[in-house]
Amino acid sequence: MTSPDGLRFRALARREFQNILLIKPSSLGDIIHALPVLHGLRIRYPDAVISWLVAAPFAPLIADHPQLNHIINFDRARFGRMTRSAAAASAFIAFIRDLRDRQFDLVIDLQGLFRSGFLAWITGAEVRIGFAAARECAPLFYTHRVAGTDQRVAHAADRNWTIARALDIGDMPMHFDLAVTDAERHRAADILTSVNIDPTAPFVALLPGARWETKRWSPDRLTAVIDQLWRDHSVPSVLVGAPDERDLCDSVASSTHIATPNLAGRTNLRDLVAILDRAAAVLTHDSGPMHIAAALNRPLVAILGPTNRHRTGPYGRAASVVQADLPCVPCYLKKLSQCPYDHKCMTSVDAADVARRIGALLK
Repeated sequence: MTSPDGLRFRALARREFQNILLIKPSSLGDIIHALPVLHGLRIRYPDAVISWLVAAPFAPLIADHPQLNHIINFDRARFGRMTRSAAAASAFIAFIRDLRDRQFDLVIDLQGLFRSGFLAWITGAEVRIGFAAARECAPLFYTHRVAGTDQRVAHAADRNWTIARALDIGDMPMHFDLAVTDAERHRAADILTSVNIDPTAPFVALLPGARWETKRWSPDRLTAVIDQLWRDHSVPSVLVGAPDERDLCDSVASSTHIATPNLAGRTNLRDLVAILDRAAAVLTHDSGPMHIAAALNRPLVAILGPTNRHRTGPYGRAASVVQADLPCVPCYLKKLSQCPYDHKCMTSVDAADVARRIGALLK
C-alpha cells in the first residue's frame, strides 16, 4: 500500500511548476553537490524560471550557469547585523519582500537549517520541500518532507538527490554541470602565463589549504611531491589558494628545487574554476576545490584525513582518494591539539606514493 506521503509526492510529480527556488547558500562543496538537482529540475521543467538563493561569497560559482535563470544573493554578513543596525534590518526586510514578490510555486531547501527553512516559508510558496531530518526545526517550515538518506554516512550529493526522486526525476543520471566560459579560459591562460607557466602544456594544480588544520598535509610533503613530479615527468606545479592561505603556499614554494608559482590570493573564484579546468592533474585535501575538480572531471588525487571518504570525498571518484586505514578514522576533529595520535591519519600518507599516483594521471 502506498503511504500518504508517497501519494502526496506522486501528485507533486504530476504538477508543472513554473517558478522554482533552490535554497543552498553554502559552502563550495555543498553547492557543487546541489548541481545535479538543478540539472534534473531543468530537464523536468524546461520552461520554468529557476532561481538559486546563495550566500554572496559563493554566488560566482554558479554565475552564468546555463540552466539557471536568476541568482538571489543572500548577504549573511550584513543581515547578521540587523539586530544592531537599522540599515541592515531595513535591507533584510527589503530582501524578504523581494522573495515574496517573486511568487515562487515550488521552493526546495537543500540546506536544512532554521534560517533556510524560514526563508523557504517566508516566500509564501504553496509547495516547500525539505528533508524530514533537517536540523534546527527546519522541517516545521516545509509542506512536504523527504525522508532522505542517513546524513551521517550518505554522501551529500546522494542525500540531495532523494528530493529529485521524490519529484520523479531521480531516474536520470546525476550531472555536475559547472560551466567555464571562453573568456574565463583566456583569463586563466593569461594568469598562468604571467607566472611563467605555459597554459597549453601539462601542469599540476596543488591546493594546500583546507578549513580544518587536521585536513592539511604538511608543507614539506607537498614540496617533496612537487620536486618528484618535476624530476620524473618535467611537469611544473602551481600553488592555488585563498588570500589567507598565501603564507601556507609560500612555505611550500620556498622549499622546492623548481620555481613554483604561488597564486594564492591572486585569483577569484571563477579564476580558480578555470585554472583547475586547465590542469593536467589536481592535488587537494578535503576541501571545496576538491569538489570543483571532481565536478570538472579533472584527474584528481585527494588526501583525506579526519573525515569520511564516503560522505565527503569527491563524488564517484573513490580511486582518487588517498586515506590511511586507521581505526580512528573518521574522527572529525578540527584542531591538531585535539588529536591524541599525532595526526597519524595525515603523517602516514607517503609523499612518494602521492607523487606516483599523480604521475600515473599525467601519462
